[in-house]
Amino acid sequence: MKKELGIFVLLIVLCIIVSIINPNFLLAINLQNLARQIGAFGIFSIGLGLVIITGGIELSVGSMMALLGVLLSMMLTEGNMGVALAVLACIAIAMALTLGHGLLITRLNMQPFIVTLCGLLFYRGLARFITNDETKGFGTVAGLDFLRSLANGNIFGIPRPFVLLLIIAAITWVVLHRSVYGRYLFATGRNAEAARYAGINTKWIVTFTYVIAGALTAISGVIFAFYTNSVSPANHGNAYELYGIAAAVLGGCSLRGGEGSVVGILIGTALLQVLRNLVNLLGIPSSLDFAVMGAVILIGVMADQIFTERRNRRQIALMRESESH
Repeated sequence: MKKELGIFVLLIVLCIIVSIINPNFLLAINLQNLARQIGAFGIFSIGLGLVIITGGIELSVGSMMALLGVLLSMMLTEGNMGVALAVLACIAIAMALTLGHGLLITRLNMQPFIVTLCGLLFYRGLARFITNDETKGFGTVAGLDFLRSLANGNIFGIPRPFVLLLIIAAITWVVLHRSVYGRYLFATGRNAEAARYAGINTKWIVTFTYVIAGALTAISGVIFAFYTNSVSPANHGNAYELYGIAAAVLGGCSLRGGEGSVVGILIGTALLQVLRNLVNLLGIPSSLDFAVMGAVILIGVMADQIFTERRNRRQIALMRESESH
């Protein structure tokens, strides 16, 4: 909880500083937009955080959103498919793709970085090919009011994506911190070989985690598609995986695996979006978003390295003290 408390205090301090620099930060419309962004980015960041806890990585998120977005548009506008069926098809496709990631990683012992990097390239290229590099939209298709409301609507003034994020986060918290799967997930991330000797099916745990990440990516992908109301296969979701990784690392997920929490991921997402909001409010070029993300990931990894070394030194000191007695 120390990491989560520290990052939460940093979030509060940053919000105070931003509101002092630009009082427009506290305007209702800005706070609603900020909450909407936190909701949309936070959903898939939770999935990325789970993958990072296993000691893996998922780099294909943005490209997968582009592919799912154009497929959703084509199913609704060209295939005349029902809304519910089209959304379920997108979720199923994402789960199937990430199931493939998990199987390649666990059955063929391929590196997660390589597998998901290939996915990043393949899905983006496929999205551009099937659309002939043309932007896809949703036009005047009937029955899309619910999805548009999901992306852009509010519930008692609270953006729907943020509400959905809280629901998903609550479910994930129970699964991660109060279930057998969660215990096995942390054990696999800390030491996969020891977990196997303990009787844990680590291959199944890792594969299932990638599938969960795929489902959450699809949900975020639907929200982003209707938030923008169009999908450019070349640019849609570009570098979103970096936002998710930065949020997870900033929230306490160790790239070594075996550490992380849902609360930390939520706080990390919020902190990252507040930083992006500050960039916009100050009129700083949006291209600096990537500089901010790079700095955030670097700081997060440095902090993890420092805390890990301190913890190791403390454990060694305790062991020596116990041996001396």
